Amino acid sequence: MNVLHYEENINGRAYLIEVSPVGRDRWRAQIVRTPGGSSALMPFYGVSPDEAAHQLSAWLARAAQVAAPASSTR
Repeated sequence: MNVLHYEENINGRAYLIEVSPVGRDRWRAQIVRTPGGSSALMPFYGVSPDEAAHQLSAWLARAAQVAAPASSTR
């Protein structure tokens, strides 16, 4: 199996993304599971490894923005 790895730094946090083929012109990207870590994050799919990894990275970036505490306006 041809598995590719992408290292991404999103909102100051390092992620290792693993992309593997699941069919013809179909790739699955998911965060590499670390010992003791969760594997509950849904995978993202694309027609190329880069597209699948980009979709996951973009989702993580959006999630980080939503999770960031709102700045106080005092």
